[in-house]
Amino acid sequence: MLPHHAPDTPAELSARSGGFRARLLMGVLALTILLLGGGLAIRWGLFTQPPPTATHPPATVRTLGKGRTFLDALLAHGIRPDLAPRIVQAFRPHVDFRRLDPEDSFEFHSDAAGTVTGVVYRQSPIDIVEARREGETWTASRRDVPVERKLFLVAGKVEGSLFESMETLGEQAQLVLDFAEIFAWDFDFASDSQPGDRFRMLVEKVFTGDQFVKYGRILVAEYESEGKTHTGIYFRDRDGGGYYTPAGESLRRAFLKSPLEFTRISSGYSKGRRHPILGGVRPHLAIDYAASQGTPIRAVAEGTVEFAGWRGGNGYSVTLRHRANFKTMYNHLSRFGKGVRPGAPVKQRQVIGYVGTTGLSTGPHLDYRVIKDGRFVNPLKQTFLPGKPISPPARPAFVEARDSLLRQLRSALAARSGTPPPS
Repeated sequence: MLPHHAPDTPAELSARSGGFRARLLMGVLALTILLLGGGLAIRWGLFTQPPPTATHPPATVRTLGKGRTFLDALLAHGIRPDLAPRIVQAFRPHVDFRRLDPEDSFEFHSDAAGTVTGVVYRQSPIDIVEARREGETWTASRRDVPVERKLFLVAGKVEGSLFESMETLGEQAQLVLDFAEIFAWDFDFASDSQPGDRFRMLVEKVFTGDQFVKYGRILVAEYESEGKTHTGIYFRDRDGGGYYTPAGESLRRAFLKSPLEFTRISSGYSKGRRHPILGGVRPHLAIDYAASQGTPIRAVAEGTVEFAGWRGGNGYSVTLRHRANFKTMYNHLSRFGKGVRPGAPVKQRQVIGYVGTTGLSTGPHLDYRVIKDGRFVNPLKQTFLPGKPISPPARPAFVEARDSLLRQLRSALAARSGTPPPS
């Protein structure tokens, strides 16, 4: 039998109905707030969401290319002919346009419309210049790249040539040229260098991060040949910097040891040599330097042009008159240097002509001769005027620098060989 309930009174019915209506009203209100809030959130999101950004195309990288100018490279990229010269002008204070390399690179930056807005020019990892467009104006500045200088020992024995020997150690040709340049007044690597000679130096190397950039200064260098050690120590005083012997004499002297940059020799000095064209044993009072046609020939010392013209079997020839009653002669030239004529002054290292094969010659080479007091002398054995010594006020500082550098060199050599350094 089901349980029996008494019927609700009018008051109870009214109360129950009111509660239901209240709960219904509250639900409707909550739903309304939710819907309104969501709509507002959706509408607010439409206003606050950032608009899509225009995408910039990636930078285009190109090399300068052989035989092209800076302007050519800009035009080849499609930069307008009226705009390209303005970009060149922006770079001009920062770039030597006479020293461009075909492998130098350009990096072109453009906006979404394809208009060039920036150009970055790289000559090396640290030689970087960038130009930016600001309205109708282009401005350029050099990028500041942090670098670090580290001191390295480079030492070895000559086997084959000095170039080959340093290359075997992982060094570049520039270091060979820098090393030979230190002794350009003291030692002729083209004629005097022999297998078994030894070289050693402390040289700065410049890095950016872990990347080698270039060689810095050679601080101390030694070359040992036939029992004699040639030493160059870098020292800087108020008059400038240069290389000196341990005794304090400048290695920069009145006469260079060779009229050519580092090359090889084909025929040494001799008073009796079979002439390759005329035959028979004839005096050959000269040094023959084998070199490519057109190689520049340097004046070994300051002087005056005494003769420049055709001289029979010597072909095109130049004779220079120097102080202390010295003269030098350069034969078989292909042509003369700019301004080389009788009576013209010349400076040491000035180009006075170019290697050729004029006159009685079997191939391109330079016939170089030295005259002292009217007589031909052996250029390789001639003793020229010594270099300028360290000034007395600077000598204490030089001695300190000399001893420190030589001590560092000896210590580095000892550390590499595993022997204790000399005391």
